[in-house]
Amino acid sequence: MISIYLDLAIGLAVAFLLLSLLVSGLNEGVVRLLSIRSKFLWAYLRDTMDGAPGGKSWIPKRIRDVFFRLPFAEDPRPRHTPEPAPAVVSAVPQPDAAGRDGPADLTGHLYERLREIDHPKRGRTSIATIPPQRFALAMMELVSADPKGVPGLLERLNAMGSPLYGHLSGVWKSAANDLEHFRKGTEEWFDGEMQRLTMLYRRYVRWVVVSLSLLVVLLFSVDGLEYGKALLRDHAFRAGVASIATGGSEGLAALKQRCTATGESADPYVCVTETLSSPAMVQVFEHSLVSMRMPPDGGSPTVSWNTEAWARRLITPGHWPGFLISLVALLFGAPFWWDALRRLTGFRGRFTK
Repeated sequence: MISIYLDLAIGLAVAFLLLSLLVSGLNEGVVRLLSIRSKFLWAYLRDTMDGAPGGKSWIPKRIRDVFFRLPFAEDPRPRHTPEPAPAVVSAVPQPDAAGRDGPADLTGHLYERLREIDHPKRGRTSIATIPPQRFALAMMELVSADPKGVPGLLERLNAMGSPLYGHLSGVWKSAANDLEHFRKGTEEWFDGEMQRLTMLYRRYVRWVVVSLSLLVVLLFSVDGLEYGKALLRDHAFRAGVASIATGGSEGLAALKQRCTATGESADPYVCVTETLSSPAMVQVFEHSLVSMRMPPDGGSPTVSWNTEAWARRLITPGHWPGFLISLVALLFGAPFWWDALRRLTGFRGRFTK
């Protein structure tokens, strides 16, 4: 009895692990294809250094912006420049009389000092993370280009209306006019900002994972309850086959009854062959929109569209609880199911010292 439930748990863990890996792969593919991490970083930098144009933030404020505005709207990343950083640091320009309301380009000055860690991606910078030490060094380079030092840089930031002025002015006051303390304070401030930005990014990514998980569940029409029942029947069927092999006549009668009830051949040997060739682990993917079958004679695989049967399953209320269970299971993620599988199979004890 224990082995039955152990097989059920392992079968569920394997299926949800494979589907979770598919969701993770789709998520990572979308993130890399659309350069979401890099866009998210530079959207924050533009909001922090240049300010939100017209009061409209670059960072997504709503879930809808995560799916449409950030990936497909105006790209916040600077254009890639193949030349290395200039040997002579250019100071932050003074705003002219009419330029107070004009757009600032402090982000461009920051990117100018980060060119050596960049490589192009469709004409834009691919920088997706900036070490706090490198950001603090870039700020010190801008300070060195100003004749008045830190106070001069703060004056220019204030005149340009940059939100960065409030952050750096607080760091400068805490440093008590000490440049080394100012550098360390800037580094610590930026490190804290990156940690908060990472938390915000992960919160938005959860909604993307939920959407991809729902897409996978519906595309493959994965009914968790139906799959669990199939695993139990699969184990019981194999137990019946083992009973027949040892000479049990009752098992043979039960096998004939099962085959005729499901519309399969009444010949127990044909039924055994057909059933063992499609275990429950394979059947979980048989109800997807597109299915691929391997012929028993070893020929080429055939791909078929199951549009009608797939759509019928989606609109059948009896499958909805199973779909919901599958969706919740995928939200636990691949690491959870991999750890569960290792605990169930004993792999954890073999690889830990």
